[in-house]
Amino acid sequence: MRIIVEKIRHSGYFFLFIIFSLNSIGQTASVNGIVKDADTKQPLPYVSVYIKNGKGITTDSTGHFLVEADQPFKQLVISSIGYTSQTVNVNPGSNKEVVIFLQPNSGSLKNVTVNTKTKVKYRNKDNPAVELIRRVIANKDKNRPQSYDYVQYEQYEKLQLSLSKLSPKITNSRFLKRYSFLFQNADTSKVPGKSLVPVYLEEKFSNNYYRKNPEKTKTVIIGDKKVNFGDLVDSKGLSTYLNRLYENVDIYQNDIPVFTNLFLSPIADLAPTFYFFYIRDTITDASGSKLIKMYFTPRNTNAFLFRGDMYITLDSNYAVQKINMFVSRDINLNWIRDLHVNQEFEKNDVDTRYHLVKSDVMAEAGITKGKDNGVFGERSVSFKNYKINQPHESSFYEGPPQVTLVDAGQHQDSFWVTHRFDSLSTAESKVYKNIDSLRSMPSFKRFMNISSFLLAGYKSFGKFETGPAAAFYGFNPIEGLKLRFGGRTTPQLSKRIYFETYAAYGFKDERWKGYLGITYSLNNKSIYQFPLNYIRASAQYDTDIPGQESQFVQEDNVLLSFKRGDNTKWLYNRIYKLDYVHEFSNNFSYTLGFKNWSQEPAGSITYTKQQDSNPVNVTNLTTSELSLALRWAPHEQFYQGKVYRISIINKYPIFHFRYVQGIKGLANGEYNYKNLNVAVEKRVYLSQFGYSDVLLEGGYILGQLPYPLLTIPRANQTYAYQIYSYNLMNFLEFVTDHYAAINIDQNFNGFIFNRIPLIKKLNLREYVAAKVLYGGLRSENDPNKHPSLYQFPTDVNGMPTTFSLNKTPYIEGSVGVGNIFKLVRVDLVKRFTYLNHPDIPKWGIRARVGFNF
Repeated sequence: MRIIVEKIRHSGYFFLFIIFSLNSIGQTASVNGIVKDADTKQPLPYVSVYIKNGKGITTDSTGHFLVEADQPFKQLVISSIGYTSQTVNVNPGSNKEVVIFLQPNSGSLKNVTVNTKTKVKYRNKDNPAVELIRRVIANKDKNRPQSYDYVQYEQYEKLQLSLSKLSPKITNSRFLKRYSFLFQNADTSKVPGKSLVPVYLEEKFSNNYYRKNPEKTKTVIIGDKKVNFGDLVDSKGLSTYLNRLYENVDIYQNDIPVFTNLFLSPIADLAPTFYFFYIRDTITDASGSKLIKMYFTPRNTNAFLFRGDMYITLDSNYAVQKINMFVSRDINLNWIRDLHVNQEFEKNDVDTRYHLVKSDVMAEAGITKGKDNGVFGERSVSFKNYKINQPHESSFYEGPPQVTLVDAGQHQDSFWVTHRFDSLSTAESKVYKNIDSLRSMPSFKRFMNISSFLLAGYKSFGKFETGPAAAFYGFNPIEGLKLRFGGRTTPQLSKRIYFETYAAYGFKDERWKGYLGITYSLNNKSIYQFPLNYIRASAQYDTDIPGQESQFVQEDNVLLSFKRGDNTKWLYNRIYKLDYVHEFSNNFSYTLGFKNWSQEPAGSITYTKQQDSNPVNVTNLTTSELSLALRWAPHEQFYQGKVYRISIINKYPIFHFRYVQGIKGLANGEYNYKNLNVAVEKRVYLSQFGYSDVLLEGGYILGQLPYPLLTIPRANQTYAYQIYSYNLMNFLEFVTDHYAAINIDQNFNGFIFNRIPLIKKLNLREYVAAKVLYGGLRSENDPNKHPSLYQFPTDVNGMPTTFSLNKTPYIEGSVGVGNIFKLVRVDLVKRFTYLNHPDIPKWGIRARVGFNF
């Protein structure tokens, strides 16, 4: 027992010895403190603090530091760019905080070159630059105007387009020699090394108001002036499109939309994941405030990211005082040679917050990567007279978010002289007069007419124009060679009444077809100008394919003549319509319609039903229906073309609703029925992962009907890839009386390809798409159960070619490569269900051509 106790006692001594030894080993000499500016008494972040002849650290973003060492030390050296270095005596082990003041020394700011053969691996952990940017991110909400209950300010914006560095071969050419007065008005001072010839200019002056709760923004446009190219150009649409490309830049948002793409802000929540950050300098601005100059650059130079410098305040705001950023030359951005964004912020004397006072977005575009023959654009926005938390009456914020005063476009030059925050350059001041002169030249009018014919397909003869040219020629199995010629009147004939007509002839079926439409404008505006408000009556006799929906292409377009598989399911349609269309300024619209439709089967389609146990062929099916269509597209933007509106897609959804009531006995209508359809489409932006175009839709038909009056899904038998059609479905392959569908088309914008060596140099983009259609046919509409209904079409062998959807949805998907030659997208499409149907493709390669940035 004694031995055991002795062992325990000695072991206790040993245990105490071990603890003491470990404690002694663990003890370090330490000093904690803070470094401040000797003049402003403000803390200095990221100052070097090191033991003399030993190791060191940097102060944190609040100027504090803690130096620890295994050996005792008595002196610390403190240094920072722009300050005189100090050596101070310290007493390690004391709990007292050391306060050190550095004297500013602007003379020490000289160029320093550091050469090293050791490449230091960049990491976010323990990186003072990343710690600072995270403080900026944490304070974003506080530094945005939306942090106030009420904000108002004045805004002046200027948007201009210029021809950039035109080669002498162009300016001296015989064709352009008569326009020399344009080229002589060149600006060589705006951008060093570039000669800019302004060809477009628009200016706006507005008062802007914001209320947080309930949230509401209101813009009152007091002055609006822009170049006018004449009736052949949609000036409003052109302005909308250019402003969509050169959008307002808010660096405090996670994503910045520029040229229809989303760039990740360098102070986005995920910025440390996608950017490298480096502290370059500590400077003092004119007001005496200390700023950190931060350099940022993309981790992947092909991605939609910026690089540049920002200046961050060292007060409690952690605000951006100035930022200059541009894009990498390797970026996967089409047509853009150069893109710069510069912004400046000023401190508000009332609450010391920083407000945006100047924003410039400049970009040069060109077909080639060379420096000549480009288009340079700039949108410059200035802000003044901020008023904080000065509310108006609640009624003031009601109404549309943007109001343009009646006389906004009628101001004289004296108004603009006093309201411009930035004066126009000499070249810019001549743009309005030069374009007015250009517009009156006969040669320019001819050029615009030819351009309109080539791009839109219409040739103007003043009061009448012919077209569309793409529909002049076509062919199909039913009509053979088909020639068509038509045209329409223009507002030069009348702003109230419009006529449109065409005549067509098929050389195989030897039938004439045609159309005549008469439209009466109720608002005395062009029926092609927003907002629409008209009544239209029309009569048409022509061919059509059940289930074909041509997307932004005329039905007789020659491009639709080339199809795969069996293309013999056709109809002869005789249609009489009366429509009332009314659009509102908030982009809500409704259409009231009457339609009398007589359809005659053609080709392989026959309308056959059982009557007294005998098959009877029906040569004609007639319906009469009333309809109501509603559409709401909040914040919709578009360019009005000659034929279609070219939508400028944004983040807002578009809602569709349509109700159709078939009436038996009205104008020989044979059936009563109800048809209800709803749809929602939206582009979902996913920041660096691109975007998804999503379509949700559904429909339901009430009533017992033959299959031609049921829902026929949008099929596509062309070789073009169509976003909203089923690209491996045959025409009239399915019919349904109720359905729900989802269509997702995902564009990754090069997120994957941009990370693959060599491939990333091609600037390709990845696509993935999925289309799912679920539906069915109620028993009352199934011709197999009700022989009195029209039987589904069959092939020459008597095998059915039209089917109803059952419990299995129709599914197809695709993977694609886009941005080939900056224009082409090619998809490999696979069909996953109903593979036992006759003459259907299980795989297919489809292509699509489109212009994208």
